Amino acid sequence: MAADQVDNSENGGVCPAKKQKHDKDATESVHNHLKDLSGFQLDTVLLNNTSRKTVCLKGSFKSQEGDALVILEKTAFSAENLTPTSEYFTEKSYLEKVFHNDAYGNYTCFPVPELNSVKTTIIHPATEKHIIKYSSQNSYMLDETPDIYNNIVVPHITSDKFDLQWVYNIIDHKSESDRILVEDTDPINGFVVVPDLKWNGDLETLYFLAICNRRELKSIRDLTAEHLPLLNNIKATTINAIKSKYGLDGSQLRIYLHYQPSFYHLHIHFTYLRHEAPGILAERAHLLTTVISNLELISDYYQKATIPFVVRENDSLFEELAKQNLLKKRDGKQIP
Repeated sequence: MAADQVDNSENGGVCPAKKQKHDKDATESVHNHLKDLSGFQLDTVLLNNTSRKTVCLKGSFKSQEGDALVILEKTAFSAENLTPTSEYFTEKSYLEKVFHNDAYGNYTCFPVPELNSVKTTIIHPATEKHIIKYSSQNSYMLDETPDIYNNIVVPHITSDKFDLQWVYNIIDHKSESDRILVEDTDPINGFVVVPDLKWNGDLETLYFLAICNRRELKSIRDLTAEHLPLLNNIKATTINAIKSKYGLDGSQLRIYLHYQPSFYHLHIHFTYLRHEAPGILAERAHLLTTVISNLELISDYYQKATIPFVVRENDSLFEELAKQNLLKKRDGKQIP
């Protein structure tokens, strides 16, 4: 997902295009041979979210250029491992007593490694945008009017956005084609559905992304009544696909769009309603049913509406908003 790195130093007689390709291969090859984390050299802890049991670590890999982020997340319990014959309930998983009081005992359990996995996401080479995104920092709420969007936000996201090549690779079947749940190849109302990177494959944490084929659509701000066939197609087709494969009805799914999104190519989140996924709070998530209803009532609703969203103080967008006196840094302890 990272943008290509361009080396502007002397190339020693090598063609610049070949030099750039060589550098790119050198920095991105870590994913081709990585077997363990023994080569990771920790620099700093960017985030330690105790409620979600997630940490983000910044460092580098031996013999590899560029920064790296390693995101570790404790995985949820899997129902298939909670059976009478599970290795949770054998001598292979031992207990260490902390204390006991009357009928109550407090222990630390050490399960076998197969039951104690940690979901790991590695970003390499990590850009400054990645580092900012995954760092702990203060956040602020902005009521974004259409004028703020058009005059400040649009110029900002046009000049300072995440590279979207990884999205285009999915749409064009250059990557993750074996992970596709369902797709519609129509260039106007088509889309592709893949598992979100945050999903560990367990039904309890089911999480899919529907990514539209149209590349000019960035967020809900671009949607009008013209796009209702696209939205309804994504909703109906993806619900049917999830029900067919996983047995979950549409009434058991949380279907929403983020604003602002983490990347500016229109996509829709499908999660199991029982799963409290990141980004489902009111200040960011917009339920697809509500979005469709708003567009049915007012064709250009999202061009006229004031939409609140959260911006973090280390984001370059915060700097642009601060220059216009729309936001100001405040003192306060940052709580992960």
